[in-house]
Amino acid sequence: MSHPATPRSTAADTVLTGARVRTLDPGRPSASAVAVADGRIVAVGDDSDVRDWRGPHTEIVDLAGATLTPGLVDGHSHPSFGLRMATGLDLSGCRDLDALLAELSAAARAAKPGDWVLGHSLDHNVFGDRPVHHDLIDAALAGVPAFVRLYDGHSALASGPALAAAGIDGPRRFQQGAQVVCDEEGRPTGHLIEFGAMSLMDPVLPAQSTAVRRERLLALLRDMAATGLTGAHVMDLQEPDTLELLAGIEDDGELPLRLRIFPWCMPGTEAEGLDHLVALQRSHGRRWLVGGVKFFMDGTVEGGTAWLEHPDCHGQGTEPFWPDPADYTRAVHHLARAGVRTATHAIGDAAVRHVLDTVELLADPAQRALHRIEHIETVPGSQLPRFARLGVAASMQPTHLAYTRADHTDQWSQRVGEERAGRAWRCRDLREAGAILVLGSDWPIAHYDPRQVLATARLRRLPGRPEVAPVTAEQALTGLMALEGLTSHAALAVGEQEVAGRIAPGFRADLTAFAVDPVTAPADEVGAAPVTLTMTGGTIVHRA
Repeated sequence: MSHPATPRSTAADTVLTGARVRTLDPGRPSASAVAVADGRIVAVGDDSDVRDWRGPHTEIVDLAGATLTPGLVDGHSHPSFGLRMATGLDLSGCRDLDALLAELSAAARAAKPGDWVLGHSLDHNVFGDRPVHHDLIDAALAGVPAFVRLYDGHSALASGPALAAAGIDGPRRFQQGAQVVCDEEGRPTGHLIEFGAMSLMDPVLPAQSTAVRRERLLALLRDMAATGLTGAHVMDLQEPDTLELLAGIEDDGELPLRLRIFPWCMPGTEAEGLDHLVALQRSHGRRWLVGGVKFFMDGTVEGGTAWLEHPDCHGQGTEPFWPDPADYTRAVHHLARAGVRTATHAIGDAAVRHVLDTVELLADPAQRALHRIEHIETVPGSQLPRFARLGVAASMQPTHLAYTRADHTDQWSQRVGEERAGRAWRCRDLREAGAILVLGSDWPIAHYDPRQVLATARLRRLPGRPEVAPVTAEQALTGLMALEGLTSHAALAVGEQEVAGRIAPGFRADLTAFAVDPVTAPADEVGAAPVTLTMTGGTIVHRA
């Protein structure tokens, strides 16, 4: 029998019945009914356990056999900054250069005078063995300036007219591995690597009004809720008015998702800047809060900016994002002493090692438990036990595997070489080593749909593509592990395990209902399974 979380003074707002409830609560792993009041779960059990919670104004929802789970949380997303990154053509479906040219040519023909062609999510592999160069696309664009972001989010291709508009006519000097790639004569190829180089385009790129951005953000969050998401760990605060946009949305209603925001801390940040980040942690609304700080220890493999223990096949990948890694360590320790959580982008093995070394230098176990590492694309076995021993959470994005191939003919695998490609995205090894493993999408780098994340974590390929060989198939998660990665482990990674990630009295009423059981149904079915209901904070934000 379930016990109410609070004295029975009012009826439930909502009672969900007829469900197969996967509570992820060890004390009661399954149930068939849940009662919700004031945004919290007040009873879990069968119909008899929730009967007394029914009142004249209680909404009774019969889930008709759907599987109800804790609300899904994307452990790594960019819903605000991502709107700028995901503007224009979605080029993720382009498999070769001909497909890309057809998309760009059609957009250029439709462009009005003064328009740009913008695109995003372009796979590096469409260029084959050819260097990324604007000469490959300029003819198709017929003089229309174009700016296309590559899928890794850390690089882009600017057309010849776009480079001219931005006044980029040669190499530039940057810190943190950024590069305007130039040919042997010093002429820009249009390949811009890392944020410093891409930002050179900002003054000339088309801008959107605050009203349009607010409308797009709310529409995106609603679309995310329709896929079963009830929350996201937001790994940036790059748009200067993001908090104002969120506050404005809450002035008029409610956010469909609960957002925990990690503003960036970049190299060169001194004590004053760190203290500002500490002060930002007090910023919050009803369903959003600033709850951590995001660091970068390296860039990407494909851009040659991942920090590797040994150089990649081009002799690159030997530089950390922080020119002096000791400065990174001091910054993390400053925040840890203030009780602030950190999340560090670390893709290469040297970057992962340095983050773990940084945490190990903290003597206080409570301060050690505040940290997580994002991406972890290749790491040797010697580093795996350190995650659990130090309390560092691993945050990984299984759908990034779509940009690699089992035969290692893709750009990522060729860059790192056979040995390192053989230990790609070691999700299962990390779980079996006892690590907290939170899963996410890194939208817009991959689609935000958590069903794709759940399925790909099990298949090691995208769902619905059985002809594709799985990448490092031995790293597949079980259905339960995958679900935990978007629920209970997502809560553990941010210290919310006492209020989130389970269906139990007193916990937040953040819930997701699937037409199939996401744990036991075939993974390809999970990838396309209807989401029958999404509830955030006791409010139904999506209903099929």
